[in-house]
Amino acid sequence: MPKSKVRKKSVYTPPEGVLQSRAASARAARPSPRWYAPVMVTLMLLGLLWIVVYYVANERIAFLSALGPWNFAIGFGAMVAGLVMSMRWR
Repeated sequence: MPKSKVRKKSVYTPPEGVLQSRAASARAARPSPRWYAPVMVTLMLLGLLWIVVYYVANERIAFLSALGPWNFAIGFGAMVAGLVMSMRWR
């Protein structure tokens, strides 16, 4: 069987301005401040702790019983805030 011919593709050159905008955004990306990572981890752990305490001591702590299902919103909200922060961490 005859071998097929290999076609050479032309080299891709991006339109002007694309490379310049990427270089500007790369310069703008700075490392996160020192407090960012501890706050991120603390939010995730506080959310988890809030939900665990709600399950374990629901009837013993009056304001947790009064909140009812909003305890899940508070706990998961804190965890989601920590996860969103983790996506922006550099």
